[in-house]
Amino acid sequence: MLDNIKVEDVMFLDIETVPESSSYELLNSAMQNLWDKKSRQFRAPDQTAQDVYKRAGIYSEFGKIICISVGLIREKNPFTLRLKSFFGKEEKPLLSEFSVMLTKFSRTNKEAILCAHNGKEFDFPYIARRMIINGLTIPEILDNAGKKPWEIKLLDTMDLWKFGDYKNYTSLDLLTSILGIPTPKDDIDGSMVAGIFYNEDNLQRIVNYCEKDVLAIARVLLRFKNLPEIDEDKIESVTFM
Repeated sequence: MLDNIKVEDVMFLDIETVPESSSYELLNSAMQNLWDKKSRQFRAPDQTAQDVYKRAGIYSEFGKIICISVGLIREKNPFTLRLKSFFGKEEKPLLSEFSVMLTKFSRTNKEAILCAHNGKEFDFPYIARRMIINGLTIPEILDNAGKKPWEIKLLDTMDLWKFGDYKNYTSLDLLTSILGIPTPKDDIDGSMVAGIFYNEDNLQRIVNYCEKDVLAIARVLLRFKNLPEIDEDKIESVTFM
């Protein structure tokens, strides 16, 4: 499968999410009740729904996207990765801007593919659900409804690493470490994002972290294809198209 994929056709992607409200107390009573029911699935007997609200960001019904970073490999010999991020405190504008860019990318490239780490379980469905919630049309490349398996243009580096072992979960941090790729978690990790967003008001730090994840995903796919590394001086932040 990978032999048939050109890395220039791949858009690498990562998202960062936070709980939709900064605290459980700010939820209306209906959402508090719904979070109480949802969190019963994973919280300990001595924990309350309020105690575990910091985990709400990983659920698309209770969280929101604050950053989507994407990357495209443009030049070969050596490879150059171009990065762009859509971010902000308001979710709908960044989703709308991302949708425009993604639609243009897929319409001008019939072989276009999206690639993320754990994307099939998290990033791709999360984006699609939040677009519906915000009243936006899901770009065709992201919409799996009614498609046959070979028509789906979504690639997942964690899925590739499983080699059919569906009980296995391998984090991007672990995968980069064992492959000798620089870790994207050298400053923060996902568990810190909500605190940095709501308490520190440092969105740029989150954007930098998200872009590091995109770079790491691109480097992982290149390793899977036994292709040369992306050098640090070949990473650019530009406007696509």
